[in-house]
Amino acid sequence: MIDYTPFWETLKKSGENWYTLTNTHHISFSTLHRLKHNQDISTKTLNDLCRILDCNVEDIVRYQPSEDDQVL
Repeated sequence: MIDYTPFWETLKKSGENWYTLTNTHHISFSTLHRLKHNQDISTKTLNDLCRILDCNVEDIVRYQPSEDDQVL
């Protein structure tokens, strides 16, 4: 399972917040909703968030094995 908990921790430590992400950086409310609910986002969005927050991908997302993962 992809987990975006690191994103919220990184956002807290940065000078950015929900308001600046949506109004200054034009990250959509639906993208933030997807992050909040650990739903899929694009690699372009990951790239944008890394640039905005001046961080690495692992500061936004992590993989945690889960029984809910699809069978391979």
